[in-house]
Amino acid sequence: MPATIIARTDDAFTIQLEIPYGASMLEFEEVIQQRLDEAGVLATTEALRQFDADGSPIRVGDSKLTSKGQLKKEYQTPYGVAPVGRHVYQSSRGGKTYRPLDRNARIVVSSTPRFARMVSCKYAEFGSARVINDLAEDHGRVVARCLVQDVTDAVAAVALAKEEEWEYALPEPEEPTATITIGMDGTCLLMCEGRWRETMVGTIGSYDAEGQRQQAIYLGATPEYGKATFPDRMEREIERVKASHPGARHVGLADGAKGSWEFLGRHAEDQVIDFWHAAEYLSDAANVLFAGDSEAMRPWLKAASHRLKHEPGAARQLIRDLRRLAAEKGVPLDHPDVEAAMTYFTNQSKVGRMDYPPPVESKVPIGSGVTEAACKVLVKQRLCGSGMKWKEPGAAAVLSLRCLSYTTGRWSQFWSKIDRYGFPVLA
Repeated sequence: MPATIIARTDDAFTIQLEIPYGASMLEFEEVIQQRLDEAGVLATTEALRQFDADGSPIRVGDSKLTSKGQLKKEYQTPYGVAPVGRHVYQSSRGGKTYRPLDRNARIVVSSTPRFARMVSCKYAEFGSARVINDLAEDHGRVVARCLVQDVTDAVAAVALAKEEEWEYALPEPEEPTATITIGMDGTCLLMCEGRWRETMVGTIGSYDAEGQRQQAIYLGATPEYGKATFPDRMEREIERVKASHPGARHVGLADGAKGSWEFLGRHAEDQVIDFWHAAEYLSDAANVLFAGDSEAMRPWLKAASHRLKHEPGAARQLIRDLRRLAAEKGVPLDHPDVEAAMTYFTNQSKVGRMDYPPPVESKVPIGSGVTEAACKVLVKQRLCGSGMKWKEPGAAAVLSLRCLSYTTGRWSQFWSKIDRYGFPVLA
């Protein structure tokens, strides 16, 4: 017995469905899901009709439109395909058609909003082949690859078009925010023309007085799509976060790349070079200076890292230590690893970015791990798989969706705005 609507009121309708017992629990569950999907298609079909016009002439702007009749349209839903007759309007002079149902129900291409949200979220995580397999195996939905791509492209087009216009509410932390960290970094992406090009990633983190992270906002820009406006977008987000936490300390965190510090210097009164990068330079130099003698190297490196983190002026003292060790071990100062460590420590300590003891004592972060992780999670894990090459629009689409879905609360807020303002198909 198929799912059937057995009653309707002005406010609701009632669906009846019959579920037979199965020979095994797995079979029983499969049948349950199948019948629930049938009911879902029936309910969605009924719901969609509520968003259509009644066929009377309507005005859109200065134009009077009349219905060409109810033309059948198949809508993609989380439960299956819902066939609905919808009114299609057009001016007596011809031209573009207007479909009230699609506009009022926030249809994305041919998908209901929830199915579009489901598909685009999955595509943000993995490629279309995996999306198709996941929909089939876990949701009983068999769809074409072009549908996945078209729906995702449409959703991403809105996300990109509204990046500068839509603002998202910030989560309310349980404890007052003591520190705001700002980070920027670039990572390379292989484009279809065969060139590796830089993709920008930015993060804004908030921390309580104990140094526990409360939230992180992620932003990204592909080599061409939005990269020119990326600093402006970062600045708007930074100012919003600062305004929400007026008493917080602002710290710029980066790994030493020159391009980031000019920007960070304008927005953070404190600048800190990533401690783990500094420790890595020390480790590389120690490997050379101790010539593979790990028994001697390990305690020296541990003590040097501890001094750097906790003793004022340790960075300059470590430069002198490296010179002394190089002379004792007969290692030339221009050895690449030794010279790189000394240059790094000299340049960064000169501008005060290696003064770690004060922030450590205040429980302020001294590592750019959030930004480093963002480069890996937002870009590398999804866009740099084996054999992947990207065109600008495709990479920009995926990155925009990932930034929304990985920033706490933004994915749901994005869809709430679509639900409120409509799906701006012209975006």
